[in-house]
Amino acid sequence: MKIRNPKNRFDLRIKKSDRVLEVGGGHNPHHRANVVVDKYTESNFHRSGDLKVLKKQTFLEADGESLPFKDKEFDYVICCHVLEHAEDPAKFLSEQFRVAKRGYLETPSLLGEYLFPRISHKWILNEFRDVLYLVDKQKMGFIYGYDLGELVQDYLPTHSIGFKMVERTHPNLINVRIEWDTDFAYVIEPQDPEIRKYFSGKWDLSWGDAFFPHKTLFQEFKDASSAFLDISKSVFKSKVLKKK
Repeated sequence: MKIRNPKNRFDLRIKKSDRVLEVGGGHNPHHRANVVVDKYTESNFHRSGDLKVLKKQTFLEADGESLPFKDKEFDYVICCHVLEHAEDPAKFLSEQFRVAKRGYLETPSLLGEYLFPRISHKWILNEFRDVLYLVDKQKMGFIYGYDLGELVQDYLPTHSIGFKMVERTHPNLINVRIEWDTDFAYVIEPQDPEIRKYFSGKWDLSWGDAFFPHKTLFQEFKDASSAFLDISKSVFKSKVLKKK
């Protein structure tokens, strides 16, 4: 079942004693992973840089759709920005549910894919009412427009406190983030027209509350205060502590 939507890939409920697997660590493996697997070792087509492995991490070349591990061999599995590349997402997810007790999945959201589209992404994803929906981009006739990736993924997160606030107060705006226990609900190629209407055409203002539920003024202030505190801590660590 889905547990929650974490605010980022470091906001995870991993115990110190947990044995952690990362599927598709690529150029930016998670520091908490004990074992990292990647399908592509020679090509960077599916990632933004050369393959990287951190100290004390064990690396294995393996396909996420056929993992070389025993059932529940890991306590936790991390998978960031890999599912959208998978040839068979059902098989890919079933392998993670098989080898780990709990986990975290992150992919571009519907908005994210339109802001920074990638030819290597086979699927466009959207979470609606705790169900993850996957639609084949080619079959839906996805149109590649102006790529705002460097602005949205690099420049603004680095230089804009306002943008950082939005990222933290609306964590599923640009990315889908799901922390799960045992498994979570998903549908590949949904046929329900009430679901498919969200994937193409024009955004309807009336859909706002469905994806970004209305908050009370108190909750808005609480979330904004928490986000600002988190940003302040992050800036202090990166600007002050690193200079010492």
